[in-house]
Amino acid sequence: MVIHNDMISQLHLQNFKAWRDSGPVRLAPVTMLLGTNSSGKSTLLQSLLLLKQTVASPDRTVHLNLRGDEVNDFLDFGQFDNVLSHACDGPRQFGLAFDFQRPPGERVTQGRFDCHYGQTASGAVAVQALALSSPEQRFRAMRRDKGAYSLWVGDDAQPRGKGSHLAPERSIALSADAIALLGADGAHAQDLSLAMRRELEGLVYLGPWRRKPERDHVWHKTQPGDVGSDGHRVVEALLASALLKTEDQGHTLAQVSHWLQVMGIADSLEVRQVGRSSRYELVVHQHGVAANLLDVGIGVLQVLPVLTAAYFVPPGSTVLLEEPEIHLHPLAQATLADLFVQVSQQRQVQFIVETHSEHLFRRMQTLIAREQTHPHHCQMLFVERQGAQAKLVPLDVDDFGTVRNWPAQFFGDSVGEAREQARARAQRTREAASRGQET
Repeated sequence: MVIHNDMISQLHLQNFKAWRDSGPVRLAPVTMLLGTNSSGKSTLLQSLLLLKQTVASPDRTVHLNLRGDEVNDFLDFGQFDNVLSHACDGPRQFGLAFDFQRPPGERVTQGRFDCHYGQTASGAVAVQALALSSPEQRFRAMRRDKGAYSLWVGDDAQPRGKGSHLAPERSIALSADAIALLGADGAHAQDLSLAMRRELEGLVYLGPWRRKPERDHVWHKTQPGDVGSDGHRVVEALLASALLKTEDQGHTLAQVSHWLQVMGIADSLEVRQVGRSSRYELVVHQHGVAANLLDVGIGVLQVLPVLTAAYFVPPGSTVLLEEPEIHLHPLAQATLADLFVQVSQQRQVQFIVETHSEHLFRRMQTLIAREQTHPHHCQMLFVERQGAQAKLVPLDVDDFGTVRNWPAQFFGDSVGEAREQARARAQRTREAASRGQET
């Protein structure tokens, strides 16, 4: 059994958008989020992206970066009231929490972030209560009057200190003054915050809208940091894979070509120089014909960032995907399940996938039945709306891929549709026979 030891293992939202209380949500190396439109699936991903853009903020004093700039941030969450759940019936606060695991050998290999946010008199978002925990120690920062914070360690009966200089930074870090106050415990608090920061920095997001690439590109002999949330850096990533002289030269390009072939939408992918210029194009080979990437079907354009991200991200990354199946035919949609399972096992990459694809889901059931993965390593979560609130139903999947608690109307009613077709066919047959008797 493959052990996945670098991932976000649990998520918990309280009073955050559609979620009154999600409860502890177990995340696996491959996690699939299923359900109806506007049910709250994407909000689970957005909560992690909110924390990621917060830790990347240039302002270390920020508590939560709801409205970042368009260039560097993923989402504009608006104001405090835009993220506070309409079903909130207690204090005007929302909570975000996650557990994580890091590889053996690091100073912190397990940890938990748990933070509640409120609104100041000026309308700013402020940490109300923060807990940073590891198996070794627990640190808490509690907001008091006028922006002062009390700092607690473990089960101490009294706080180590109080004051505005102890305010947390970027949600996950204690201030330099707080670290100094902690003395011998300060080093562990820093290590814990650094481990959380690395876990959030390792998040890679690919949204449902993917940008159309150019016909050819100038190669700057550099490698992008990621493929971009809309896939706009995917060609740069593939050029770097093909042209940079590294130990893994050509590996990402070769793997993308392989999966395009398995999906049945291309035989191979090639990087080709345009004349003697510094410009290069991506050429797709299919049925003996070579064509520029822009001259092939939209399915290739849409799935290319998904395949590239799977092999381009560093091992240990968590990839958040929204609707990876867009514009793919059923076989290609199903093949995505094989991709996620294989890459999660081979590269220690975690996938959290929001999808509407029955074909992708069915293939995951098949992989479990074949023992190519296991229900513990492939979590399937169904999200539905109950009034103003989202509700989460973890699907109970056995070792043969069978769902024991199948939600009503999950992927429509295929049995009911077949029954209705039979009824309509019988009705039309009777009507035709009746007309024949009349004549």
